[in-house]
Amino acid sequence: MNLKKMLFVTNFEKLWFDALESLMDLRKSGLNHVVFLHVIEKDKIAMHRGKGYLKEEEVGLKQMADVRFIDWAESIFEKGMECGAYVVVGNYIPKILSTAETEKADLIVIEAHKRTKVEKLYVDSTVLELLRRTKTPVLVHKYMLPSGKTNEKPFEVPLFATDWSSPCERALEQIIDIKNSVKKVVVVHVVSEDFMKGKSKHDLQVLQKENKKRLEDVRITFEDEGIESETHLYMGEVVPQIENASREHGATMIITGSTGKGAWRERWLGSISQQLAESSELPTLLIP
Repeated sequence: MNLKKMLFVTNFEKLWFDALESLMDLRKSGLNHVVFLHVIEKDKIAMHRGKGYLKEEEVGLKQMADVRFIDWAESIFEKGMECGAYVVVGNYIPKILSTAETEKADLIVIEAHKRTKVEKLYVDSTVLELLRRTKTPVLVHKYMLPSGKTNEKPFEVPLFATDWSSPCERALEQIIDIKNSVKKVVVVHVVSEDFMKGKSKHDLQVLQKENKKRLEDVRITFEDEGIESETHLYMGEVVPQIENASREHGATMIITGSTGKGAWRERWLGSISQQLAESSELPTLLIP
């Protein structure tokens, strides 16, 4: 699961070159190739203009993207890395998937997309749709926040949120693979409110002991790999507790597994990974 080739998807709204540079710590773990992708979505542009889509407008948008990518590529080449670029017209998710497959990308980087309240009821998030259809890790990067704060070194102190699932096991392996880019890992497990319902005090004590033992096993695994880590057990609503933990322990990003399943419960309630990607101020690396 080495991250040697990155697909960097940008609409030139939230992810500019400085956002890409914030990910260059991955070079310490083998990153040596960046592929840029800009997707021109006809329907969204026509909707924004309130008129039909014009072919000459498409040509102009392609030219502007090409100029930006040529400039970015020069900087990438100067770092001794390989680089490629695509400017395509079509639907956002299919174009990301096809480009990632063509390039055999090890990591897909996208910007955060916010949905209206109505869209949250009826429309899948970009993140969830992408996770359903790819086995490639997805980083929802949030470089510049409304407050003006920037996430300049996201891989420095990742918070690893685990629920002991297979995707989270793969996330653990991914962290080990990029250990040269990491200073310390904050490992967090949250026992959800639903899981605690109806349990006696004794049951909760046993549950707490079992989870602390599993957290200690994770710490030892990281220690054996030369990775500094600390572990924390929380109880309550999962997403808020993970966000609280990230603030309390100075995390610079969140890493977790994601099933990306398409069940109706996921569609209506949203997955934990999707909620984190949408609500957290931190970049979120999701491992299918």
